[in-house]
Amino acid sequence: MSLNVVPIQAFNDNYIWCIRNQTDCVLVDPGDAAPVLAYCEAEQLSIAGILITHHHWDHTGGIDELLNAYPNIPVYGPTNEKITQINNRLVDTQTILLDMFDLTLSVMTVPGHTLDHIAYYCEIGLFCGDTLFSAGCGRLFEGTPVQMYDSLQKLASLPASTKIYCTHEYTLANIDFALAAEPNNQTLKEYKQWAENKRAAQQATLPSTLDKEIAINPFLRCDSPELVQQVQQHCQQQLNSPQAVFTALRGWKDNF
Repeated sequence: MSLNVVPIQAFNDNYIWCIRNQTDCVLVDPGDAAPVLAYCEAEQLSIAGILITHHHWDHTGGIDELLNAYPNIPVYGPTNEKITQINNRLVDTQTILLDMFDLTLSVMTVPGHTLDHIAYYCEIGLFCGDTLFSAGCGRLFEGTPVQMYDSLQKLASLPASTKIYCTHEYTLANIDFALAAEPNNQTLKEYKQWAENKRAAQQATLPSTLDKEIAINPFLRCDSPELVQQVQQHCQQQLNSPQAVFTALRGWKDNF
């Protein structure tokens, strides 16, 4: 039975990813229950589980209402006691089997945006919450720049064809910054035109792919000579490691 991954829109720019077949679905980061329940009713789907990447409310706010409707389903997530609804707490390199899909997911700890952040990797793609965005990465609310750099390097080591299912439609704003950091990146310029066309048609720019992100995402390109030069010029200091470039780049983006 074939699997699809469908974005359910929530709030202004969130996507709740719905992994589904013809009868069942598993939800990634359901911050709002209402659009999920409406979609499942329209599609005649039964909710079979929930995957949580981190504790922020726009990723967890719909759990209680979904559990009221489906009280016995598994809720997978990080070992953060603040997310009280999680009944399957996960650690790095653990695997989980979604029986109804015959799908095995590998758990990756990716601190940076938050300290509890995890990602889920499987044959259909990477569900990375707010760690990696298309043409960008998550803001550092709890972790350090070096933690986020290491987390992104971990994700970048996955197969190049991996589909990237992140949780926000930030692509166009991220591209604007990416072009400031690497203004002569021709692939990035072409990606901007593609993304503008998708948004003009009210379509998602996601999922992306890892090979695309390695070509256009400045936070995965901290060894690009042009980018290093631009960042050093912006912060007016010599940067002697990719981690230092990343730290300065993230600080630049925070105030862009």
